[in-house]
Amino acid sequence: MKNVEKYTTKTYRLLNGRAPLSYTIPSRNSSRSPLLWFDEDKGVNRPLRYARNQKSPFEDEQDGNAILEPVVFEDGMLTVDRSNQVLQKFLYYHPQNGNVFEEVNREVDAAEELEEARMELDAQVLAMELPMEKMITVCRVFIGNAVDRMSTPEIKRDLLMFAKTRPQELIDIINDPMLELQDTIMKFFDNNLLKFNKGNKEVWYNLKSNKKKMLNVPHNTDPYYIIGSYLQSDDGIEMFKILKKALNKDK
Repeated sequence: MKNVEKYTTKTYRLLNGRAPLSYTIPSRNSSRSPLLWFDEDKGVNRPLRYARNQKSPFEDEQDGNAILEPVVFEDGMLTVDRSNQVLQKFLYYHPQNGNVFEEVNREVDAAEELEEARMELDAQVLAMELPMEKMITVCRVFIGNAVDRMSTPEIKRDLLMFAKTRPQELIDIINDPMLELQDTIMKFFDNNLLKFNKGNKEVWYNLKSNKKKMLNVPHNTDPYYIIGSYLQSDDGIEMFKILKKALNKDK
């Protein structure tokens, strides 16, 4: 039995959430807006041109009676009826396909939304199963030492909010082997055992017996990560022990 091609109405959208009242994409090849598609079989670049009264989107396959029309997205969307196959083919070959706009694939969208929902759920379950002490540690990463003044319901509420709005980031933080170390370092600063100077560019000890500079923070780096790496190194491990001893003494 001969397979019959099924024609369907297709919907397209602008990428990056753009939704202007109207947005026109180039509809014919020109020096200002080249619309060329490289034909692998012929080894040539073929110019595109949208004309509804033609059977092909390629200019070299159109006759001299082409009636040109603009291609306009309204509110970021464009629906092309199943009867307008030349426009569907034109959009398929268009150089901006995948860069400026894309075809809406509801199955793919549903799969992505399902994965996002699963990730949110996983993050929420993971967060709520944490011991209270680790909940505080995780929250400190997001909101700083203000977490120490929050009640238990406030901490749990904020963790659930982070799980909903930033699920992957929350999961990564919970599973980060550096989490406990960075939490301890924040406590060093909160208890004034370490301090920043020169706009967080330098880290200094603030112990009774040691007021020296620990290190310089490289540009565009996380200072807590840099400090943690140093305190776990051969040069810094002894000072880490001294700082922890001072922290426990202050408690």
